[in-house]
Amino acid sequence: MLNYIDEVNKNVNIEEGKKTIENILIAIYFREGISTKELARDSLLPIPVVAAIKKEFIKKGLLIQDRGTRLTIRGRHFIEGTLGFRKINGDLYTKLLMEPWKEHREIIEIKEELQEFFDNRPQVDVTIDQTKSSIDTSLKRAILSLKNHNLVGKSILCLGDDDLVSIALAFLLKKLFKNTVHHTTKITVLDIDKRILDYINDIAILKNLPIKCEYVDFRIPLGDNFRNQHDCIFTDPPYTLEGMNLFLSRGIEALKKDSGLTIYFSYAHKSPDFQLTMQECFLTMGVIVSEVISRFNTYEGASIIGNTGQMIVLETTNLTKALIKNPYKGILYTGELKETVRSYRCKQCGEIIKVGRSKKINNIEMLKSKGCYKCNNQIFELIQRKDMN
Repeated sequence: MLNYIDEVNKNVNIEEGKKTIENILIAIYFREGISTKELARDSLLPIPVVAAIKKEFIKKGLLIQDRGTRLTIRGRHFIEGTLGFRKINGDLYTKLLMEPWKEHREIIEIKEELQEFFDNRPQVDVTIDQTKSSIDTSLKRAILSLKNHNLVGKSILCLGDDDLVSIALAFLLKKLFKNTVHHTTKITVLDIDKRILDYINDIAILKNLPIKCEYVDFRIPLGDNFRNQHDCIFTDPPYTLEGMNLFLSRGIEALKKDSGLTIYFSYAHKSPDFQLTMQECFLTMGVIVSEVISRFNTYEGASIIGNTGQMIVLETTNLTKALIKNPYKGILYTGELKETVRSYRCKQCGEIIKVGRSKKINNIEMLKSKGCYKCNNQIFELIQRKDMN
């Protein structure tokens, strides 16, 4: 089917990008009879610009002006077929748009379905800055993508996914489409941790989820099969500027070439000076900060960052470009900047075991998994923490 969004964009060519034009059409789908003034308010566009967009859709036969703005049969077919809204639960969709953070019955049901999968996640690997987000956090990220019209019918990329955002996205879609596979959303997970990839892939097969998993080392530039393919990305990168720049660069290369595309960027709360440097990096890459939600993310056992993190919503512009395009050989993870060796005492036999990147045991999760080498006990207490750099 002809992509009318591209056609209208050619004639109107607004700086906000094609996504804004698409969102106007979707708003009419869910609120037929909506006025031009309401559309302008919702899209943050001047009324004359919205009127011009409407006029183009009317020319294409997708809209008519009749007691407000309404869809034609062609317009409805385009939204349901090409944009992927066929058989969606419209009541739930609009309810989540209006009250995204309310504990709706359907959201509670999703959490209950997700609980077992989140409980059985692989242990975190702190050497690559992994932390486990809560179910609430991962599902809130999925709902945020719906709120920003980045879920239905989109190609979504998760750059690293020990938080199982891909699973939360897919379960939200199952609820929206009443456990059918009518939707056209595609979710891709790229990760260096094969345990995570295997775990997500097994769930995707078990539950018939639209998720594709691929092993990728972000130090190496993305292959052509991932570049310029995606509508939005999620990333919770290493908490170093180097890691942030690398993950964002690979994400930018993966996004389609258009303005107004979204990067959901989770990061620790940092000092004002650090955040100033972060924003300078954003400007260099030509992305803007459209929203910052403090304490949006909560993590299990991440006391070093206060168990919370912020959600920074970034948007692309016509000047967006990757900062790092070539293979990367520098430092990336927090432990490469500052190695920390921790001493743990076995609660059963009292044996002291050192844990760190340069030791035989890299992290406490590995220690618990292997157990004390003297008595096999798996309960330890931290007695000393020493920075080696």
